[in-house]
Amino acid sequence: MKHPLTGILPVAPTPFFDDGSIDTEGMKRVLDCMIDQGVDAICILANYSEQFVLSDEERAILTKVSLEHVAGRVPVIVTVSHFSTQVVIDRAKSAEAQGASMLMMMPPYHGVGLAPAEAGIFEHFAAVSDAISIPIMVQDAPLSGVTLSVPLLVRMAREIENVSYFKMETPFAADKLAALIEAGGDDIVGPFDGEEAVTLLADLDAGCTGTMTSALQPELIKPILTEYRAGNVDVALTHWRDCLPLINHENRQCGLRAAKVVMKEGGVITSDHVRHPLKPMSARTRDRLLQMAADRDVIALRWGK
Repeated sequence: MKHPLTGILPVAPTPFFDDGSIDTEGMKRVLDCMIDQGVDAICILANYSEQFVLSDEERAILTKVSLEHVAGRVPVIVTVSHFSTQVVIDRAKSAEAQGASMLMMMPPYHGVGLAPAEAGIFEHFAAVSDAISIPIMVQDAPLSGVTLSVPLLVRMAREIENVSYFKMETPFAADKLAALIEAGGDDIVGPFDGEEAVTLLADLDAGCTGTMTSALQPELIKPILTEYRAGNVDVALTHWRDCLPLINHENRQCGLRAAKVVMKEGGVITSDHVRHPLKPMSARTRDRLLQMAADRDVIALRWGK
């Protein structure tokens, strides 16, 4: 990439058929819908893509299908997280060779009780960076149970060549983003917000330059970013207030199922299946989601009709 990546970089859901097999044609339609939503980039194989229920073979298929189908229309970020450093290196090299613009990685973990010390985390990211030449986004999320201190993140940004983007999803994310930006200076190229933009205004106040949401309503969240960065903070706040009820319902009630439910209803995909042990959302939660999405006239709810 010639310029730092900013804006809205949503996670693509992974579509399955009702029998649980991956739907590669549906994946292409998801990507086309997201491009029509005006996204600045697309992230695949992330947690909201159900990466934890995909086999290595399925990951390879989805990476190939996605990068070939997007074909440079927007940058594609490929998530390569794994506890094994060698597995991450192999995934990273393959993604770059196929045209990925960026990688996203969580720190290595395998349950709350199995995570390396800071030295191991640093070495994990450094080894991947040494194997590739595209930027790495560090995903700092409570899911891992790993604490990534600001001094560690700053050291990684300064000493690991390709570590320059950070997706902050921890509690009090705005304070951590502000501390990271202040301590890291120019080495912090891409400080990003997460969690479906539920804390986006505070994170923008702290200095974030983009957000990684789901694919539910990126076209409605993007103006929050563009107006804020243009200096129109009051307009951005109005947009955020308008988006917040649906953001909150997704974040607190639906999780990764939300975008799939709306995309199925909108004809983007044929099934909103999630793989076991995940379960479909309740009819009550689904009805409220679809009602709120219709009220906001989200693109995914009408894209395939």
